[in-house]
Amino acid sequence: MVSPLWQDKAVKIILQSAAAMSVLIVLLIFVFLGRESAPFVTEPGAQELLGSRWNPVSFEKELFGIIPLFTGSLLVTLLATIMAVPFGVCAAIYIAEVATPTEREFFKPFVEMLAGIPSVVLGFFGLIVVAPLVKSAFGLQTGLTALTGALLLALMAIPTIITISEDAIRSVPHSYKEASLALGASRIQTIFKVTVPAALSGIIAAIMLGIGRVIGETMTVMMVTGNAAILTANPLASVRTLTATVAAEMGEVPFGSHHYRALFCIGVVLLLMTFVLNVIAQRVLKRYRIG
Repeated sequence: MVSPLWQDKAVKIILQSAAAMSVLIVLLIFVFLGRESAPFVTEPGAQELLGSRWNPVSFEKELFGIIPLFTGSLLVTLLATIMAVPFGVCAAIYIAEVATPTEREFFKPFVEMLAGIPSVVLGFFGLIVVAPLVKSAFGLQTGLTALTGALLLALMAIPTIITISEDAIRSVPHSYKEASLALGASRIQTIFKVTVPAALSGIIAAIMLGIGRVIGETMTVMMVTGNAAILTANPLASVRTLTATVAAEMGEVPFGSHHYRALFCIGVVLLLMTFVLNVIAQRVLKRYRIG
């Protein structure tokens, strides 16, 4: 019979090992990306990444400027965030505070089902339905634009924002709402002056997770944004994102070439973008928790 003291020690060792393993995996990813991308810094040089043209297979001169890829990712992410956040938060407020139990039981499964649709299926939907609509609405030659990609990415981010925001809103203690109503506030005033501010840290976490999914998405943007590596801020122009570039080119690039190293440099940039997003999210959450 194992004593309770040894059982506690065994559980502690298992939990410490699991936590240490996650840290080790993250460190190994950093080391792997650094090892594969570092040779590019010495030849042809990190300054090549700051160019405005991405043409790594040119017979005259290979160009590895990732600025158009970076701006393409930024444009699609910004547009998707602008569309997904208001819609997702308002839908979460409705499901959590306004909808009847029957309505809630009707909407929730559809939201969860939307979150489970594979990105390649959404890509097909974008190609067949959304792209022709965008082309027709704006009189374009092609519907494969940054706007089309943003619409699809917003569709992918909305379930995450709705689900986590709704959980945060529903976890606000009932005593807060009862106190507000007892003081004479209306139901709408209670929702927007008491409930939503009390759940703000959870709502912000939901928004950050939604943006994180938008930044990391690959398949859908590769199918519907046109894959044109051009420097533009026009939502109706074709763009190419960092993730789509890695996915499209890594399978055919010669191992150890400059092109191969450049793709790993893109991976480092994506990692830094995610790191910055997490730091911002932590600072915002800390601020509202203190408040």
